[in-house]
Amino acid sequence: MSRASGLAATLINLVAFQLGWFACVLGGSLVGAGVVGAILALHLRFLAYPGEWRWLAGFAVLGLVIDGGLSLAGGFDVGDQPRLLGVLPLWLWLLWPLFASLLQHSLAWLWRYPWLAMLGGATSGPLSYFAGARLAGVELAPWLLPLEALAWALICLALSRYLGGHRGGGPRRAFARYGQ
Repeated sequence: MSRASGLAATLINLVAFQLGWFACVLGGSLVGAGVVGAILALHLRFLAYPGEWRWLAGFAVLGLVIDGGLSLAGGFDVGDQPRLLGVLPLWLWLLWPLFASLLQHSLAWLWRYPWLAMLGGATSGPLSYFAGARLAGVELAPWLLPLEALAWALICLALSRYLGGHRGGGPRRAFARYGQ
């Protein structure tokens, strides 16, 4: 079966992300793992560009480093929830590769506008953490949201520089050079 494209693919990508986000935040690690695992498998099969799995894996590592570090520093109080590698709950970590599934699809347009990407990262990143924490019963340290704003602004600026055409090829061709 061929890769889905166009407006339908963008809408599927957005809805799948939101479904995964709510599954993680409201359902916890077990539900989140099942739903996000299915979403990412379907994404890779029907929507992904060749080599896009590298972005999912890269963001999985990045999430473990950033949120893991912030968790170890006391940024998240998740109570007695089991923690991946003793650092953060699986459901929180799964949100990183889930976000990466948006990069070449529903967010592809954003990377052409570095300042808008930075502003979007600086606002939507912390808002997502705030809303997720409220829904999941997680306590956030007072300093966490400003650091998340900075981290996501820098992540989105880097994505804009790399995927927005500033480094050869623009969004759609970024993966073509990697093959499968």
